[in-house]
Formats: sequence, structure tokens, C-alpha cells
Amino acid sequence: MNLVDIVKSQFPTPIFIHFDCINSGSYARNSTYGRNLDTLLSSVSPNIDANGFYNASMGENSDRVNIIALCRADLQPSQCSNYVDDATARILEECPGQRQAILWHEFCMVRYSNEAIFGTLANSPNRSAHSGENVTNTDVFNQELNVLLDSLRDHAAFNSSPKKFAGATRDVPNYRTIYAFEQCTPDITSVECGDCLTKSAQQIRECCEGARGVRILRPSCYLRFETDPFYNATMVEAVFQPPTPPMPPPPQPSGKGENQTRTIIIVIVPIVVCLILALCIGIYLKTKKNRTWEKVDLDGEISTIESLQYDFSTIRAATDNFSDANKLGEGGFGIVYKGKLPKGNEIAVKRLSHDSGQGDLEFKNEVLLLARLQHRNLVRLLGFTVEGNERLLIYEWVQNGSLDRLIFDPNSPCMDWEKRYIIISGVAKGLLYLHEDSRLRIIHRDLKASNVLLDGELNAKISDFGMARLFVPNETQHSTSRIVGTYGYMAPEYVIHGHFSVKSDVYSFGILILEIISGQKTYNFQNGESGDDLINCVWKNWHQETVTNIIDPALRTSLGSMRDVMRCIHIGLLCVQENAADRPTMGSVVLMLSSFSLTLPVPSQPAFFMSGSFPPEISILHETHSSKDQLDNTTPLSTNEASMSELYPR
Repeated sequence: MNLVDIVKSQFPTPIFIHFDCINSGSYARNSTYGRNLDTLLSSVSPNIDANGFYNASMGENSDRVNIIALCRADLQPSQCSNYVDDATARILEECPGQRQAILWHEFCMVRYSNEAIFGTLANSPNRSAHSGENVTNTDVFNQELNVLLDSLRDHAAFNSSPKKFAGATRDVPNYRTIYAFEQCTPDITSVECGDCLTKSAQQIRECCEGARGVRILRPSCYLRFETDPFYNATMVEAVFQPPTPPMPPPPQPSGKGENQTRTIIIVIVPIVVCLILALCIGIYLKTKKNRTWEKVDLDGEISTIESLQYDFSTIRAATDNFSDANKLGEGGFGIVYKGKLPKGNEIAVKRLSHDSGQGDLEFKNEVLLLARLQHRNLVRLLGFTVEGNERLLIYEWVQNGSLDRLIFDPNSPCMDWEKRYIIISGVAKGLLYLHEDSRLRIIHRDLKASNVLLDGELNAKISDFGMARLFVPNETQHSTSRIVGTYGYMAPEYVIHGHFSVKSDVYSFGILILEIISGQKTYNFQNGESGDDLINCVWKNWHQETVTNIIDPALRTSLGSMRDVMRCIHIGLLCVQENAADRPTMGSVVLMLSSFSLTLPVPSQPAFFMSGSFPPEISILHETHSSKDQLDNTTPLSTNEASMSELYPR
């Protein structure tokens, strides 16, 4: 089926997909900037090159306009010209007077700006769209889709064609064929193209998992797949058609020719072997020196992580050689520094200590795990660095630091109930994503206030996945001899029997709710002369109807929110019930937090298995070595090693 037939059958008229009018200032219609923009837009269609790409600039200083246009690579030049004509007219209609705008047409993209955009990777603004129908077997479909998209990414980024694109199909067993197409703007590098397409593939898991068709639109790249044909297969196959193998030479007559052939073989073969050997040795030495991990098997997939790797010298310069002035904090795994990249982006760098106990296996797993998780309530991993004994994790910069500093430090500004409620809801949504909504099912195992970061708007971001475990689909519980976590936050069935599940994280979340409301740490709770720990005290006051005694005094003056505070205490007690089966799932918790008309069940007795006098912030790891503690779907990503005292139920 050619492109014309596809357009007629699927899109009776060329359809407009999406636009974004970037709020960076405006211009008057008859201004110099406006005239320059009109001139450039009118020049796109007649001047777009044979590869379907066009870029130009016009004007000086504040009146300078930069423009980029790109047609989908499976168009004929005449088709490209027609669609660009439509797009350049539409962008002025949709974004009148805006100094920056981008429009994604069905078959092309037009973008203009008063800032330099040529040769610069741009991942935002980005948009996604998906079909209304879902596939029947999500796991099998996603497995085949990921293989196809990974292959296309490499083709699009590193093929010899000036058009950075690729299209191909892949059959899903007992289902249908997947048609996929990926393309980058030709002005970015191959590595940047691969990075852009990798982020687009990750975005599918966040927005549209299970859909039969998805489009991911970014200024620098385009990704689309469907279960029906949508691209011009003839044009795509022409680019990637393998060369015809040369005809074998006619047989040489025996005699002199045969002797000459034998001599040539004897001379050339050793030379070729030596060259190949030297090349292999060089590659091996370089790989060993840089300790670059290009591929690691995780959850049954082979995933490329090369695009996440930063040069150690770049991060050292960003942190001013890891100066004390940039030191943000220190934990069992190492020191965290603030840094600034050459382009001005602020970052947080975790420099793992050499004796942290985290080996190559755990480090690689944590990198790949975080790279695949994309949610507004999870801290975002930007990359990593490995050089010699140095292991660095590079995260997004989160302005307000960790939650424990804001709720436990008496010198911090007091947070009202509205802000605390937003934080509780954000942590709940992040856990729900880990447990149910992400492609990987993950148990965090070390949720606590110090592992919740807050951005400039106090949006909660769960961090530190060094102790997380992966679950395969439909798996509900694991047992382990390797106990990791932090005193006061661990569920009783985990500490006593080594059983952990999503309900273990629910228990930790319940503790966190009670800490946020009381403003006190669970392991250092102060309630007059009482020696009770936080859970004991909350439970007693709950039954005596004096629960306001444990509420942070700063919240007691806000009478209008007291009903919501009491409801959250109720939810917290449901989360810390002794029987794991009685605890709600995070899906139920999110519903309880958002729907105040929902009647809550009566909580049963919580788990009273710890005294309230543990040393602060002690992470534990009690381990009996087992041959099963290898890289698999349930590999523990643990680091801190300390002895664990015996804990007795009360």
C-alpha cells in the first residue's frame, strides 16, 4: 500500500496533529520580527531540500527569527512541499503573535523561535497521542515492540542516509503485525538522535502502555507505531535495501592461476587475522579502561545505557572538584553534591563511597531501573559516571531537598496542612506507579522521609532505589534472607520472617503519614514523659479520642483542615495494621485520599514489634548468602551493610 492509498483510507484529508505556542514573548503583526517570520515561512515550501529538511534564519538581535521544517522521510518531494505549505499557514493561525511555536502536522513539523535552535537537541515541548483501543496481550506485545523500537533507533541514529529515519515491521505471535517509524531532524548528532528516541520510547510506558497505536512528538525526533500500515513501505525499504551480493568470479583454470591464488591467500590471510586481533585487543583495552557498560540484561531485555553515561571530568568540573561548598548531605552510600553542567543545568550528584558495599551488579541495576521509571513523583536519573573506582549517579536538581529536613528540623519554616497533604498525595501516587502502573513492578523497601525529595513547588519525588526489588507480573510476595531497610519503617512480616510485598511499602507509607502529621520521627518520638513509640501513641490516642495530642501543634490552629488531618491519621493506621492482608493497596490509598465521601474501614491493631529507642537513621542489611542472589527479576539493589539486632514482637 503506497502513501496516497494510506492517506485516502485513513485520513481523507491531511489532519493536523498538535501545536504548542511557547510562552516566551509576543510580537506585533507588522513589526520587523513579524515580517521576518512571514518571509521565512513563505520560503519553506519552495526551498525545502530533497531530504525533506529546511532551516534558515533572518534578522538581527531581538528581531532574529530561526526556523526549522522537516517532512516525514517517506514522502515524495512534491508531497512534502504540499504538506509544508499547509503547516506553515496553520502555525500562524494557531499561534498568532507568539515568538516561539511548533506545529506537528500529520506528515511534517514546522518550528520557529527567536532563540538558536539549529543543531541543538530539543526534547520539549513534547506531546503524545494514542489510539482508543488496547492490545489483548500487553506483555507479549510490549516485548516485541521494544525489540522493534530498539532496532529502529539504532538504524535511525547511525545509518549512512542523510535522513535520520527508519521504518520496519515485526510480527506479534498469535496477534498482529506492528508497523513502526522513527525519525530525527538531520541537524542533531547520532548520539543525540539516539537519546531523543530513547526518551520517546520511555514516554510510551508512562502515557500509553497497551495502546495499539502511539505517536510521540518532540522537536528533535518523531516516533510512531500502529497495528495497521501507515507509512510508505516502498520509500522506507529503498533506503535500507541491502546491497546485491556480487556475482562469484568465474572458476580459474588449474595451473598457474591456481598457484597465484594460493600465494595471495597465504599472504593476505595472516595480515587480516593480525589486523582483526589488534582491533579486538584495542577495543578490549578501551572498554576495560573506561568500564563502559553498554548492555545489561534486565527483566528479560537487552537495553542500551551508553547514552546515559557522563564523562567523569565533566561532573568533577560541575561540582568544583567535589568541593565541600557544594556538599548537600552524606548517607551510608556516599556524599551528595550540587553541580552545574556547562549549559547551566543544575544537578545533584551522588558519589558512592568506595566502601559502600554496592557492587557493579547493584550499581548497573539501579542505573537501568531508574532510567526506565518516568513519573512526576519519582526523582529523575539523568545519567551515571564510572571511571576507575569512581561511581557517580547524576539526578535532576530538586530545590527543597529532602522531606525530613522540612518536617523534623525546628529551624525550617513551618508547613501548613495543605502543603503536607500535597506531599502525602504525591508519595502515594509515586508508590502506586511503582506497584501497579509502571511496566516494571517494583518494591522500594526503603521508603522514609529522607528518601522523599521536594521540588520548588513541594511536589514529592521518591528517591534512592538502591534497595529496590523487581517483581514479575502477577507475583505478589517474596521471601528473602537478606533484610534491608531502615529501623522504624519496616513491616513486621519482613523483619521477622523475611516476607516482603507491595504491602511492605504500604506499611512504610503509613509510618510516613504519621510522621508528617505529628512532625516527629517514628524512632525518636517525644510525647511528654511517655516512653511509647509513634505507632503506640497514635493507636492509644485514637481509641481514647484524644488523637489531637499527637498532631503537630502548628496544625492544631487550623480548624477547617482538622477533619482532613483526622482522615489521614485513619488512613495511616490502616496502612500499619499488623496483618499485611488487612492493609490497603496503594490504589485504594490514592482513592481514599482523593474521595472524601468514601467510608473508611475500622483499622485493626497495628504492629507493635519495635521499641521507640533505636539509633536514628540506621539502615540494616542482614544476609545469608544464597546462590539465588544473582542478577534476575528479583535482584536486591542493596548497599549498606550493618549487623542487625534481634527484634521481638510485642
